[in-house]
Amino acid sequence: MIILAATPIGNLGDASRRLVDALENAEAVAAEDTRVAQRLLKGLGVDNRPRLIALHDHNERERSADLVEFAREGDLLVLSDAGMPTVSDPGYHLVTAAIEQGVEVTVIPGPSAVLTALAVSGLPTDRFTFEGFLPRKAGEKASALASLADERRTMVFFESPNRLAESLKAIAHAFGARRVAVCRELTKLHEEVRRGIAEELVEWAEGARGEIVIVVAGAPARVVDLETAVQEVLLLTATESLKDACASVAARTGLSRRTLYEAALRARA
Repeated sequence: MIILAATPIGNLGDASRRLVDALENAEAVAAEDTRVAQRLLKGLGVDNRPRLIALHDHNERERSADLVEFAREGDLLVLSDAGMPTVSDPGYHLVTAAIEQGVEVTVIPGPSAVLTALAVSGLPTDRFTFEGFLPRKAGEKASALASLADERRTMVFFESPNRLAESLKAIAHAFGARRVAVCRELTKLHEEVRRGIAEELVEWAEGARGEIVIVVAGAPARVVDLETAVQEVLLLTATESLKDACASVAARTGLSRRTLYEAALRARA
């Protein structure tokens, strides 16, 4: 069995009893960084010394097959440096390989920078999307953000501190005066959350350090009259179904999908 185990994102006190038990009984641990895993064992007071196997972005594809075969007969505990494996961390290819080979995969849940930042952001939490790290190159970053300009769900991004200021400028350019929360060093001694408009936080961000999560408010519903919205739906039906076209336009405008669907049917008649 493959056991994906969430580890603390900063505060060792957040380690679950299940995680400690799993570490105490583990025969083998696949870790993003074996040195970090060793510090975790020591910090949690775990005496067990399991076999530690490096599993990171550069070797995961080539190692997955052998690890899956190991997990067919025994348990393999999988750790990332912080948080949940597979979420912007190694583990995804291992999990897909295990599923393809019929090897069981389970999870020990725990700390998550995504959910922690979302909860403390003060922004809507009923619907959200996790977008991972923004591209490093300015042009690619601008394109990625432009594609999200109409996204109405709250968006969560990871970012490195040395690129934070430029990313906030890019967010301000792409989204305008949109509310954001920049969460720094979550669960750690110097935890800090700055809330405001992206452009207003750029100067502060120039000197920010530590682990960074950016939470951005979704786009407000676009005010569009029904006739214009129906025309948008009909244009989209050239490449997608009427149902999907109505859902897409409804998401951007706030109009009812049923209203759009019925109006589009009338317009087609």
